[in-house]
Amino acid sequence: MKKSRYLTGITTTGTPHLGNYVGAIRPAIEASQNPTIESYYFLADYHAIIKCHEPEKIQQSTKEIACTWLALGLDTENSFFYRQSDIPEIQELSWILTCMTAKGLMNRAHAYKGAVQENEEAGSPDPDKGITMGLFSYPVLMTADILIFNGEKIPVGKDQVQHVEMARDIAQRFNHHFGEIFTLPEAVVPDQAVLKGLDGRKMSKSYGNTIPLFDTPKKLQKSINKIKTNLLEPGEPKDIDDSTLYEIWCAFANEEKKQYMRDQYAAGIAWGQAKKELFALINEEIAEARERYDELMQAPKKVESILLAGAEKAREQSRPLLENVRQAIGIRGLQ
Repeated sequence: MKKSRYLTGITTTGTPHLGNYVGAIRPAIEASQNPTIESYYFLADYHAIIKCHEPEKIQQSTKEIACTWLALGLDTENSFFYRQSDIPEIQELSWILTCMTAKGLMNRAHAYKGAVQENEEAGSPDPDKGITMGLFSYPVLMTADILIFNGEKIPVGKDQVQHVEMARDIAQRFNHHFGEIFTLPEAVVPDQAVLKGLDGRKMSKSYGNTIPLFDTPKKLQKSINKIKTNLLEPGEPKDIDDSTLYEIWCAFANEEKKQYMRDQYAAGIAWGQAKKELFALINEEIAEARERYDELMQAPKKVESILLAGAEKAREQSRPLLENVRQAIGIRGLQ
């Protein structure tokens, strides 16, 4: 039976938070344990340097993210787990694809258009002020991440769907010119792709509204206490539809517990009590993994060896594919 090939990465610029866990990491861990799926998971450290120029921050984030995935039970025997920078074939393919990518396609990328709009709204005479070629051509690198392993299903948030569609366009163009080498990828948006943060907006490190996944229990409770709620008093019925607290509860609760909390809202549960119960629910799910995470953070050499072994395993796939690409475009040995 042919396995479905899934591929996803996480940028190494911050500490993993509940939003990362619910939207990307938890479903990826489950997929890594599914014998019908061939999974590729990577630490996107080259993507990190597009916006982050703090070396220590990138190294620390790489360590935290790797330890998080391993602590949560990533099956590295049934999956490919590697650091992007350990696969040189990705960078070579990125350049080759850059030579096949229309500038007009990159002009339409949301991240680039957003940066231009910010400059224009700020009254800058240069719409490209501060925009690097890394930001502009980011979708090409993402395309190389995907195509070097011929990823089929690409789990992404809604804001990344466009980039997967671009990868598909670039792959089609290459195949048209040089033959059917690349599989055309498809974006997969998880059901629970976005989790709200402390202020009710999407949980994101750029908003500063995240809840770190593996904080100490005391810090986790403190973060949960900061979740924005309305001014309704204890005993007053509360609406689940506009409640960040209830949304996060649902991300960790089974159907029975969801119904329990709906009933509590209708009965006017106090916000303090609701936050206390949310802490208990989340802590129950992650407590054991937190212990493993703390142990791994104290064993960086062990984690490094796992990443290097994963890279070598992945390169068994990337080397022959890149050789096929080279042959197709005419970069060959002389005869």
